[in-house]
Amino acid sequence: MANRSDDQWNRPLRDLRISVIDRCNFRCRYCMPEEIFGHDYPFLPKEKILTFEEITRLSRIFVSLGVTKLRITGGEPLLRKNLSSLIHSLTQLDGVEDIAMTTNGVFLPKYAVALREAGLKRVTVSLDSLDDDRFRQMNGGRSSVKAVLDGIEAAAQAGMQVKINMVVQKGFNDQDIVPMADYFQKKKHILRFVEFMDVGNTNGWKLDQVVSKQQIIEAIHEHMPLEPVPPQYKGEVATRYRYQDRDGEIGIISSVTDAFCSTCTRARISAEGSLYTCLFASQGYKLRAMLRSEQSDDEIRAYIERVWRERTDRYSEERLNHTQQATSKIEMSHIGG
Repeated sequence: MANRSDDQWNRPLRDLRISVIDRCNFRCRYCMPEEIFGHDYPFLPKEKILTFEEITRLSRIFVSLGVTKLRITGGEPLLRKNLSSLIHSLTQLDGVEDIAMTTNGVFLPKYAVALREAGLKRVTVSLDSLDDDRFRQMNGGRSSVKAVLDGIEAAAQAGMQVKINMVVQKGFNDQDIVPMADYFQKKKHILRFVEFMDVGNTNGWKLDQVVSKQQIIEAIHEHMPLEPVPPQYKGEVATRYRYQDRDGEIGIISSVTDAFCSTCTRARISAEGSLYTCLFASQGYKLRAMLRSEQSDDEIRAYIERVWRERTDRYSEERLNHTQQATSKIEMSHIGG
């Protein structure tokens, strides 16, 4: 059985989120706004991005420390060529119980079958509105709603479980909460609402643009009564609710108004191979140089274990209690949310 090292708040290391690329074909305003990530933005050159072999090696080391769940992220991960070969390699690791991927969905009609054949069983697709004009406004004019819905259907047809994530911003798409819930309940896909978060330094986050977990629940409950569902496991990210008078459920990821730092078991690897112990971290721990040196797996493992044992991150629980000047944080496009 894998060894498990808890951090300073007795949180085990169980989940690893791996960014395979820092580029994306969307320019969502809450992640990669066009005015910052324009045509001349200096994305990482190929040699600075971890290879699939390096990702697999790192994943094996993390699994030896207790990780059982892997999630592939970006940027947009399907911009990385031959991603299914990485998925296949990761499925061969002893101790991995679950591999999932987060994507904007538009490349799934092309790659869903290959990904499923490689062993990918779950995919989360980002979609913030069913209104085409509103969706285009939010993604920088890069995609229609239909392109994403086609991707969702392709993934489902290939045999993968599909969840949809909707980032809710007051004044932008909060009117879409109930229509999204109704649509995906009928499609029998789980929809998860994500509170607008202050990830990175470029998305113009303001607290008054947050639609709270309670407000989301109340909006849906008025039309489709809800009741809470117990968590499936300790550290589950989304708070779950099922419909009282129909099949299906929703989830709410409430990092702002109902933080879940106390049960966070997630580490993140950025596209360039740095370890981050919090979504809102300002400091990363460089692993790429260790992978490309003569250091052994045991030496890298000991370093990661030490970093995790010293972890004290509780940003979301502390966010509203402190007024000090915000520090610079890693961009979500580097660590995939």
